[in-house]
Amino acid sequence: MEALWEAVSRWLAQYSDRIIIFAVTLLVTVVITKIVGKALQTLLDRSQIPSATIFVNIVLAVIWIMAAMTVMQPVFGVNPTTFATALGVSGIALSFGLKDTIANIVGGFGLMMGKVIQPGDVISIAGTNGTVKDVTWRHTIVTELSGNEMWIPNSVLNTASLEKLTLNGDTMIRIPMVIRGDSDPDETAREILALASRASNGMTLSTIPSVVRFQGFTPYGVSAELWLFAKPEVLPAMVQDAVVRSLVGQDFLVQDPTQQAA
Repeated sequence: MEALWEAVSRWLAQYSDRIIIFAVTLLVTVVITKIVGKALQTLLDRSQIPSATIFVNIVLAVIWIMAAMTVMQPVFGVNPTTFATALGVSGIALSFGLKDTIANIVGGFGLMMGKVIQPGDVISIAGTNGTVKDVTWRHTIVTELSGNEMWIPNSVLNTASLEKLTLNGDTMIRIPMVIRGDSDPDETAREILALASRASNGMTLSTIPSVVRFQGFTPYGVSAELWLFAKPEVLPAMVQDAVVRSLVGQDFLVQDPTQQAA
């Protein structure tokens, strides 16, 4: 044990200057990355540039690379120029192994710089609606209306067909129904809206009023749709469930078309 301690002491004494340089460089780099990261995030929030972690991560990666190049010669005895040359030669082989990662980084950067999507956008992809939470160096995080998160590779999202939804399109609820043919349409529409208003109980947008649209005739009566607009923080399915429950059994609705036809 004593021999081991002496060996460690000799090694520390021999390389103490290198250890100090490495430790100081590491500490300074950590401090700089924290300061730059917070400052860059604040700048992005105040600017028109989309605020996503991919920009912050790229800048922080450059800082760490510069720190690593700084300590190569004094600590490890490796010439940074020689290392960069060797890395360039091996970069071709490395790129084949990391082609998916590189495609995700390039795809995410292209999505952000082209302002295709940015955090806060509501999109529809593969039949699923959600809000863009963040664009990282590898994935785009989309939060569904149910609260679940989808992690979509940037390379996939960059080539997939997606649709940007407006607030109205994302929160709109359409409830189809059949109205009895002998009902007064104006009075029926007012009654439907009154029932829907009580049932939704503040879950819909006050800035966009609900509306009943009559669409045509069927063998059973007049086809119509009730349009409502849920608040962003409310699940549309909850509003739809509450309103449909309030309409069940109303005299102006055709509840059983087969009996109505008979």
